[in-house]
Amino acid sequence: MEEKIDIWLVGNTGLRNPNRIQEGFKVFANSPYVGKLRGKENEIGFMNFLNDQGIIQNEAGKDTSGSHARKWRLMFSKNGFIYPQVKKKDVEQEELGNLDDITPFGRTFLKADTYPAVQECYLRALSVEQFATPDGNSYFSPLRWILAIMLELEKRTGSSEITRIEFALWGHTTNPSYSIEEVVNNILDLRIRRKQAPSKRNFDKKEVAERGKHYDKKADNFLDYSDMNMRYLRISGVLQRKGRGMVIVPAKHILAERLAKSTSNEEPITVQYKRLCEGAELPTDNLDTAKALLNDLIKQMKSRQILFDINDLPLNTATEINIARRRLENVLFQTDEIQYAKEQCNQWQEIADYMELLIKGGGKRTYDDDNVIEVPKDETPAYLEWILWRASLAIDHMVNKPYEVRGFKLDSDFLPVSAAGGGKGDLYCEFNDFTILTEVTMSTSSRQEAMEGEPVRRHVSDAVLKYDKPVYGMFIAVKIDTNTAETFRHGIWYVQGDLKQRLDIVPLTLAQYREYFMAMFRTGHANPEKLRELILLCETRRDILNAPGWKSYICIAVNEEIKRMEKGILASKDKELPIVPPGAKINYPGYGEGQVIAIDVCFPESKAKSKRFPYLNGISDELSLYADGKTILHERFGEGTIRAYVVAFQNEIISLSYPKVFSDGCVKIL
Repeated sequence: MEEKIDIWLVGNTGLRNPNRIQEGFKVFANSPYVGKLRGKENEIGFMNFLNDQGIIQNEAGKDTSGSHARKWRLMFSKNGFIYPQVKKKDVEQEELGNLDDITPFGRTFLKADTYPAVQECYLRALSVEQFATPDGNSYFSPLRWILAIMLELEKRTGSSEITRIEFALWGHTTNPSYSIEEVVNNILDLRIRRKQAPSKRNFDKKEVAERGKHYDKKADNFLDYSDMNMRYLRISGVLQRKGRGMVIVPAKHILAERLAKSTSNEEPITVQYKRLCEGAELPTDNLDTAKALLNDLIKQMKSRQILFDINDLPLNTATEINIARRRLENVLFQTDEIQYAKEQCNQWQEIADYMELLIKGGGKRTYDDDNVIEVPKDETPAYLEWILWRASLAIDHMVNKPYEVRGFKLDSDFLPVSAAGGGKGDLYCEFNDFTILTEVTMSTSSRQEAMEGEPVRRHVSDAVLKYDKPVYGMFIAVKIDTNTAETFRHGIWYVQGDLKQRLDIVPLTLAQYREYFMAMFRTGHANPEKLRELILLCETRRDILNAPGWKSYICIAVNEEIKRMEKGILASKDKELPIVPPGAKINYPGYGEGQVIAIDVCFPESKAKSKRFPYLNGISDELSLYADGKTILHERFGEGTIRAYVVAFQNEIISLSYPKVFSDGCVKIL
């Protein structure tokens, strides 16, 4: 009988990232749709509810049928978070639980407040054998099946790695009705032939087409579904990314062995559903297995000379042992994160490529058949924080640890789980002499200022109070709204007791930051001091320019600094005209200390020729100051040039010629 291929799906192509499920489930748990997810009205209602809560983006009402809601419902039920629909021939619905109500396991999932706890929930769900085999006589777990294949690969080759094309053709297209030995034989045969192929891409296409002869849907599904399926399997915490494929996590090897011992069983589906909805048992719930896993982890950490201490923890029950193991896993992950941070300086080009994808709103870049980077369009906020974190690690010299810099969670592949929650800044980079707090947003609309203006200033203010060193703020967005620039141009914040703070916050577009970031690495000047130089330079004219002018000046400043680095001129600012902010305090020989109160402007093309304007608290509304700091545009008189600054001294008011008096060293700006 000819083989007929089917592809099992542990996830859903409409919800490719399992890390998003918990935030959606929390919204669902507090909605009026618990137990009411069926019928067109409820489906559309729940979809709109998810959209209103910011969980999905239903662009311009594109989905009017409620299909988004059905995809989320499927993932909730498949993982046992809500009661699934059962067939009457199997059991009455009431015996299992009210349809679409939250299950006991769903309540456990809601309480999972750490990423390892979330991973364990998925591991329990994925370990349940609820997928029917082709003969309909038994059920299997895709996770257990794939682990069995990978362990057999390891037995034969010394590595448990399964590549993307191997998984696509012989992973999710097979099940326990196949012989593991036969599946691994086919994988190894594929591996040998692919290694010899002159063009990997053409080889893969032919192999997909050949295997696709036994598949009655689009052959593109082999690769499209494999990326999604592997992502869902990896969230179990037992598997991690290797290239575009997967490998068993060394610290979870014993657990993988225990899980792979059983890949299918003939128990009724209702038994599987009860196990799923109550929270399936894991091998680690067994005392002996928990001990074996802990001892193996201790052995691995000692071999890597990683310091740890669990002497304060009791180790009498499986629960206590698992608590100790999670502590060690956290230490191990932090150690690996420090190593990951050290490698980022060599990854600067990839980091810049990710930034380019974010500027475009997401997408994919292929380096070769086995190396691809991707920013999912619905995960751009998380990826923006993540890539700016990686950029900071690449610049290096921080005194705080990589995991202390970020506010977002990482998965086991060091990819972002979700964007950081509110209440604190996005990235805190602490250096010996100063701290840079970086805030990011994908928002580009006029709502940007409303969403970011207050929290960014508050976060920078809190950092100023926390650190006993200068604090600088960088606000990075794909596009800077002019109102946002105006808010940060003033940068005023009042703390307790009405103490006024003047905050240093510079808004940069992601494109500007990207160009400066690449220039630092190209020219060998990648260090935090160069970043501070840029921030200080951009700030010099915020008091004498309006928001549009300041944005233009920042663009000029970034480009000029890049040119200086590329030409090797690292300090050429002496020749520049001094910046005279509104109301500046100055010292002039013979007169002492005074304050700028007005400017005299010459308009050569106007009958007015020369006019005086107030310049104590800011520039007049009818004026615009160019980025050069000396050219003025008046609404009626046209373009002019600052001729003098009017200064009030203790006994008299005089005009000081500009630029002569200010550039010859006579005047000192205090």
